[in-house]
Amino acid sequence: MICRCLFAIACFIAAAASARADPDADRTAITARLQHWAAAFNAHDSAGIRDLFAPDLVAIVPGAIDGTRDSLCANLDALLARPDLQLHYDNPEIREIIISGDIAVVRPIWTLTTRKAGEQDVTTEAGLDVFQRQPDGRWSIARFASFTDKPNKNLQ
Repeated sequence: MICRCLFAIACFIAAAASARADPDADRTAITARLQHWAAAFNAHDSAGIRDLFAPDLVAIVPGAIDGTRDSLCANLDALLARPDLQLHYDNPEIREIIISGDIAVVRPIWTLTTRKAGEQDVTTEAGLDVFQRQPDGRWSIARFASFTDKPNKNLQ
């Protein structure tokens, strides 16, 4: 009897785990999260921008090796508050999504268009994002690095 109970519990746990393991649904959810972030950024929506990042975020971006969620979002808020600058991110080109359990590695390419004093500059940023499924089931970026081959002249 105990063996049957243990077997039933093991089967239930395995079924629950495999029910969560749907790589296509996870890729779709991650893509939607990145597209939502671009829309939030373009709308200057601080809460929407912050929502993509896990509370324990570690970010590597030019000028910051160990940025946190708070420092990154504060920098983005300050950038978006500049009245002399217009910023727009296109939806990212997602080159690859690798999923393993509750971790996903994503290679996005972002295109940023800036306008300042009549000057427009368009730059691309390659990234490497590590997403982690959060307790609420949503995917959030826990670690990321971002690189560009040329700085955007309007941001300097």
